[in-house]
Amino acid sequence: MLGVRFSVCQPRSLETTLRDDPAGTVGVNARRKALSVAAAHPGAAVIAADTVVSFEGRVLGKPNTLAQAREWLLSYAGKTQTVFTGVAMVFPGAGEPSLRIEATSLLFKEYDARTVEAYLALVNPIDRAGAYDVNERGDLLIAGRVGSFTNAMGLPRGVVADWLAAHGFFGEGE
Repeated sequence: MLGVRFSVCQPRSLETTLRDDPAGTVGVNARRKALSVAAAHPGAAVIAADTVVSFEGRVLGKPNTLAQAREWLLSYAGKTQTVFTGVAMVFPGAGEPSLRIEATSLLFKEYDARTVEAYLALVNPIDRAGAYDVNERGDLLIAGRVGSFTNAMGLPRGVVADWLAAHGFFGEGE
C-alpha cells in the first residue's frame, strides 16, 4: 500500500501471552520477531508486528480449534473489543528495535449462530487473532470501529509510513 518493496520473512521466536496485558503482549512479541529477523538479515530494515484482541478482560490470540473460534465469535455479538498491534522496527546500525503500539476498538453487530456459521463457511479463523479478519468478510460481523482500520488488519499503515518517512524511505507519512 505504501509503494515500498519488501520481502516477507518468517521469524524464529517464541510468542508469549501476558494474560492481563494486551499492549505488553504485542510489544514483547513484535520486539522478539524483529530481533529474530534482523539477526538473520543483517543490514536490512525490519518491520515486525504482533496482534491480539482484548475482550472482556482477556487477551485472545489465535484460536486453537474451530470450536474455540465459533465460541469466541458467538461471544462477541453486540459487544466491543479492542485490537492491539505492536510494531517493532529495526534499521541498519540500530541495536534495539523501536516499538509502537496501536489500539482500535471494534463494535460487533448483534448476530446469532447462523451468522457465525455463514462467516466460518467463508473465512478460515484459525490463523487470525480473535478468530476473524476485518478485511475478509468482516462486514458480516462488525458494525463499526474507532481507530485505524489497517491496525485492525494487523499492521497500522500510519505507524509504518511515519517511521519509513523518518528514515528516508519516502516522503511524509500518512
